[in-house]
Amino acid sequence: MREDVEALDIRDVTANWVNAAVLSRQIDDRIKALADLSDTPLFFGRLDYLHAPGAEQAEGAEGEQFYIGRRHVHDADGDPMVIDWRAPVSQPFYRASKKDPMDIGLRRRFGYTGGELTAYEDERLSDPAEAATTSKLLQQEIERPRVGPMRDIVATIQPEQDEIVRSGLGGTVCVQGGPGTGKTAVGLHRVAYLLYAHRERLARTGTLVIGPNKSFLHYIEQVLPALGELAVQQATVDDLVAHVEVRGTDDAAAAVVKGDARMAEVLRRALYSYVTPPTEPVLVVRGSRRWRVPAYELEELVRQLLDRGIRYGAAREALPQRIAHAVLVQMERAGEAPDDRVQDAVARNSAVEAAVKAIWPAVDPAKLVLRLLGEPEFLAEHAAGLLDEDEQKAILWTKPARSVKSAKWSAADAVLIDEAADLVQRTHSLGHVVLDEAQDLSPMQYRAVGRRCTTGSATVLGDLAQGTTPWATRSWQEALGHLGKQEGVIEELTAGFRVPTDVITYASRLLPHIAPGLTPVASVRENPGFFEVRTVGPTDRTDTADQAVVADQVIAACRELLANEGSTGLIAADARIPALAEALTAAGIGYLAPGEETTRETRLTLVPASLAKGLEYDYVVLDEPRAVVDGEPDERTGLRRLYVALTRAVSGLVVTHAAPLPEQLAEPAHGM
Repeated sequence: MREDVEALDIRDVTANWVNAAVLSRQIDDRIKALADLSDTPLFFGRLDYLHAPGAEQAEGAEGEQFYIGRRHVHDADGDPMVIDWRAPVSQPFYRASKKDPMDIGLRRRFGYTGGELTAYEDERLSDPAEAATTSKLLQQEIERPRVGPMRDIVATIQPEQDEIVRSGLGGTVCVQGGPGTGKTAVGLHRVAYLLYAHRERLARTGTLVIGPNKSFLHYIEQVLPALGELAVQQATVDDLVAHVEVRGTDDAAAAVVKGDARMAEVLRRALYSYVTPPTEPVLVVRGSRRWRVPAYELEELVRQLLDRGIRYGAAREALPQRIAHAVLVQMERAGEAPDDRVQDAVARNSAVEAAVKAIWPAVDPAKLVLRLLGEPEFLAEHAAGLLDEDEQKAILWTKPARSVKSAKWSAADAVLIDEAADLVQRTHSLGHVVLDEAQDLSPMQYRAVGRRCTTGSATVLGDLAQGTTPWATRSWQEALGHLGKQEGVIEELTAGFRVPTDVITYASRLLPHIAPGLTPVASVRENPGFFEVRTVGPTDRTDTADQAVVADQVIAACRELLANEGSTGLIAADARIPALAEALTAAGIGYLAPGEETTRETRLTLVPASLAKGLEYDYVVLDEPRAVVDGEPDERTGLRRLYVALTRAVSGLVVTHAAPLPEQLAEPAHGM
């Protein structure tokens, strides 16, 4: 298939160089989409239908057999050999069961090692004599060691995941999923499905995946290309709102207020305060005639534009045309016959332009925010009844900046500027947006994302128990409201496929303290995994020698886990990373930073706890849980950060500690 595309000659089918360039790029993209993936088979399953799909299910009718794979594959004659996993005919591979066979006589799963077929497994779903069994190949695929970036899960999608993946483009879906439930994979595969089912529409409107940080995006960036989808953009929220250079930081109190949805109304009030009611008439001179639009008529035009609620910039562009139309009405009454060209000329008249500048001046969004944060009186005027004095004081700069360029903007400031920019000019909307690790977003950040899909839909992914910001999401219904998608459907994934039973059971001890209303994840893996809590070094002394002993024992645990196949992560409180990096170097153990791709030679990643979210490793050494908790501004946030760190392991976890463990880990979770 790739060779056929490479052999295309477009010299005689393009009318000009523009067409040739466009077609050439499309061919290049097609070739990239058809690239071979090492160690990845073309198909992973087979469905034997009792009757041909769509045909009458009459007795004696012949069935049909389909191979299911990541991509559609056809032979030299164009006949299908492998059916795309997203096609309707493939759906029973994920949803058929003994209770509902979906007209499937046999479902076959293939096992591969290094791209070579090594096993297969059959389920005769319509045979009443055969009992339902748990797929061994499915378990093996889920538990297969991870080296390199995140991979697709098309061979292991579960029925409850498939329902979300195949939900329609028109609706927004919010997925609450604990660690290891596959919510990120579900979101990415939903994008792939929507691109398959609505390719032309999404090609026009665009799709976007939003992640919490660059490391996370790097980790997931190969999933969609592996499924042949190359056109999906990836970004962080900070990327979306990068109107100014971020060089400053906010303390927690300021960040919480700046991220509050009330700031949207403060900005709206501040912006429209620039609209000044007219007090003077407009006098338009054309040739020997003078046309006068009185102040009361101008005021009515301004009031009409304000009442319409259109964007500030759009209203400002409409005002000169409204004034010009009032002049044209007078011309017609005087017996003239002006046309559109005359109206445009009047709208550009210097007197009209001067009036518009005085009544409805242009406003730069960054300068508006600069003034709000730098002028106490201006903020107080427009925050009255919205923010109390302490909240206003929290967000005011102690030393106001002189200009937009010299200001030390924070990430939250950039979001405010984005809000202001949207009040001036509407933000471009995409067809579909996937928002991952959404629980850490502020209401104003949700609004920034929502602006990117006002005419499209969204897939929101997250876990309330993993919210590690002071403004973390309290409920998904509230989050959907800030996103502008109140009608969104909330789904919950509770079956854990990634985290071993013993590990998730231990981590779930924290749930009553960090998210009491959530259902604990129930691991469906037969392999309980490797789990151990180790006390390292002396616990009653903290001198330098003792710290070296502790570090040596942590490094020894890493060596032990590196003896296994797959990746290993060493997760620690951010403040402890430099010392551990030094110890690893001294021990001659190479390591990577989060998001960097593991190789067979270097399989250890040193992970600050603040960057662990969304990442996964076959084996994890978690250093000093108490330090992870203490590294956060409050205990609940610290315990949530610890919950994240505890649930990154796929096959085994070793917890090492010299200081006492947080008391919450000593308590079994309620109902466990």
